[in-house]
Amino acid sequence: MSERTTGAVEGVDEPEVLVEKRDGLGLITLNRPRAINALNHPMALTILDALRAWADDDEVRAVVLTGAGERGLCAGGDIVAIHNDAKHAVAQGDSPEVSADSPSGTFWRDEYILNALIKRYPKPYVAIMDGIVMGGGVGLSGHASHRIVTERSMVGMPETGIGFIPDVGGTWLLAHAPGEIGTHVALTTARMSAGDAIVAGFADYFVPSEHLPALLEALRDNEIEVAIAKFAQPAPVSEFVAQRDWIDVCYSADTVEEIVHRLQIDGRAEAAKAAQDVLAKSPVALKVTLRSLREARGAANLEAALNREYRVSAASLNTHDLVEGIRAQVIDKDRNPQWSPATLADVTEADVDAYFGPLGDRELGL
Repeated sequence: MSERTTGAVEGVDEPEVLVEKRDGLGLITLNRPRAINALNHPMALTILDALRAWADDDEVRAVVLTGAGERGLCAGGDIVAIHNDAKHAVAQGDSPEVSADSPSGTFWRDEYILNALIKRYPKPYVAIMDGIVMGGGVGLSGHASHRIVTERSMVGMPETGIGFIPDVGGTWLLAHAPGEIGTHVALTTARMSAGDAIVAGFADYFVPSEHLPALLEALRDNEIEVAIAKFAQPAPVSEFVAQRDWIDVCYSADTVEEIVHRLQIDGRAEAAKAAQDVLAKSPVALKVTLRSLREARGAANLEAALNREYRVSAASLNTHDLVEGIRAQVIDKDRNPQWSPATLADVTEADVDAYFGPLGDRELGL
């Protein structure tokens, strides 16, 4: 039996999400290959509707998420739209409560609800994390029950590079990575290979990309674990394993300044490079991110982390650095953001506190 619906957008010929029931599987395909399947609000709502419908559907025993094209599962969210909302919010002097009702704020609300649903989904949810998986793509896959990476996988949370803070439950995943690996990934925006992603707790299984078509066929006729076991291979070696000594020592510091200092005096080239990478990011975003990770480590569950992330994301829309970071990396592409405050020393505790303020009746409330 096959039943197919789409998440088409008016005026767009090709549906942006393909939703299909076939052979006991609920198949979700992100279908914006030219944009590396970047996630927007209509796409998130389509996926949310499908998962809710399938939760009690006896014809669906498992869900499988894939991305169209050869480049990746999902490159993240539509940050050009976020840039427009942030520019407006800064120009108008909007409060975080007002920003929560902006197009970006309402998108994030539904996206984070989707992330939480994936984590608690009552049926197996298989995410094929082939190619690029960034930001919002991690939110769709990193909370899945069965997470598959390939030799082409490149997984990351690039937010601090655009003056933003890891979201979509990313603070939860990063905070629960072994040792301080998650702190390293968050502050440097390091890209994780398949082996890295498995070691860091962002993925579970390694399957060579050439076997993905056969795996997808096997999922139709076998129990999920049996099908995956037929094609899973030992994960490639992770660079994190060999670097855990200096990563754990340097990133266990209580402040970003001390982390950078430890990286700079460590003596290893990898640590020196990490220090340079950190210092290139938004100073305020770095400090907010470190606090977010430390608080997520002590959070009761993913929902608590998402609730905090929503406060931070809404507050970010009113900041210079989010506008400037997206401008420099995506709009003008000069790769030369002018951060404000310009240095870590210039960021005050009040600057950081402003990201965590309550939103009143606009709270996510998971």
